[in-house]
Amino acid sequence: MSYFLLFVLAGFIAQLVDGAIGMAYGIINTTLLLSLGIPPVVASASIHVAEVFTTGISGLSHAFFKNIHRQLLIYLAVPGVVGAVTGAFVLAHLSERFAKTCIVIYLTLMGLFILYKAIRMKSTAKAAVTFKKSRIIPLGLLGGFFDVAAGGGWGPIVTPSLIASGIEPRYAVGSTNFAEFFVALFSTIVFILILGISVTSWQIFVGLLVGGAIAAPLSAYVARSIPRKIFTFIIAIAVILLSLRMMVKLIFF
Repeated sequence: MSYFLLFVLAGFIAQLVDGAIGMAYGIINTTLLLSLGIPPVVASASIHVAEVFTTGISGLSHAFFKNIHRQLLIYLAVPGVVGAVTGAFVLAHLSERFAKTCIVIYLTLMGLFILYKAIRMKSTAKAAVTFKKSRIIPLGLLGGFFDVAAGGGWGPIVTPSLIASGIEPRYAVGSTNFAEFFVALFSTIVFILILGISVTSWQIFVGLLVGGAIAAPLSAYVARSIPRKIFTFIIAIAVILLSLRMMVKLIFF
């Protein structure tokens, strides 16, 4: 199998998971690309630019399957962009280890809380469709900031927080995915035009993009189809495993 097909496969797997549960695109792609011997800088640059396109396709797919809450999308996207652009400028001055430590603590607590809610949730329970703007806007700012400053965090921070607040998982995942398009777009523009970061391997970028484009509609359908209780369990376990992985890397590497 050629390297290009492996890049397509990596993009497909990462987008399938991210589009369905709202997180882990960067982690999965980074893990797979590094295992293929791709330099970290090249992998990171390729993933971020490919993410602009894959999140756009994923967002439109979620909109097609009616997984988007319009107001929620706006309240996440606008502050998310502000947080991401701010994060891009302070990246050189913020300790990456400190930022990731904060995310690990937050994710662990949030994952356990969502798991607790999933255990107590009745199969017929109705999810919330209303929310407070005063809680969503700071969440978007925080998610956008750490996504850039700590090299990832939009999905893991925003999605579980929305679900923990009682918002239906498919709306939380769909709205978070679509909002991430705007976050990825503006942060990439800042990196390329202002900080001078560019993609150094078109083969990786195109491979991730093709794989992600194929997986996006399928992942949106999966998000719509999974029962709420099961979906909440999946999100909880994913968040806990993600936080444990980050914790191990912080302690031992």
